[in-house]
Amino acid sequence: MTYELYYWPTIQGRGEFVRLALEEAGVDYIDVARMSEGAAVMMRLMGHAEHPPFAPPFLKDGETIIGQTAAILLYIGARHDLAPKDPAGGLWTHQIQLTIADFVAEAHDTHHPVAVGLYYEDQKAEALRRSAEFRDDRIPKFLDWFETILARNPAGDAHLVGNRLTYVDLSLFQVVEGLSYAFPNAVKRALEDMPRVAALHRAVARRPRIKAYLASPRRIPFNEEGIFRHYPELDG
Repeated sequence: MTYELYYWPTIQGRGEFVRLALEEAGVDYIDVARMSEGAAVMMRLMGHAEHPPFAPPFLKDGETIIGQTAAILLYIGARHDLAPKDPAGGLWTHQIQLTIADFVAEAHDTHHPVAVGLYYEDQKAEALRRSAEFRDDRIPKFLDWFETILARNPAGDAHLVGNRLTYVDLSLFQVVEGLSYAFPNAVKRALEDMPRVAALHRAVARRPRIKAYLASPRRIPFNEEGIFRHYPELDG
């Protein structure tokens, strides 16, 4: 059965973590909101579903609707060999994804530190202060945690979990991609001390399905409407 992915049609955002997993799995899916009238279909489904998701992204598999990026990836990973089979391994993978979600939320809050409903231009002074702390402290702290996980993986340092690719490898790739767009100077400095994270990022980009996806029109370019936004003044 073909999956239906529901997310905003003009940004990568949190939906991109799901797209990467679906692309790597090589499964059929429809990016509904990018179709004609797709955004309206998405909003109607949110308004009438018995178990309505709080916000996109959400995935529809037959009659099953799964919201929240980490929950969607938990669902996909178990079905398409993108997560360990054992319960402990699956839980550890999910824990890593939840930490990635925290990282992504902090990246978003650099340009919207006061309120989501305000424009960036309405909170630039606060964004400058928030971004300085994010660049200097939070990016290195999060990346060092991923570097440590890679170094301590009993199966080797090529993957975050086990000896083969899981959805959290794809998600860490996307975080590095997004931060490299938003904070190119800060991330370049940080990655000099994170060789394993940098190597994982390069390895994911070379995977045949991911490489083809990144070169395709299905990959929405980064822009200043999504989570990862490049405002040069915030890069220090």
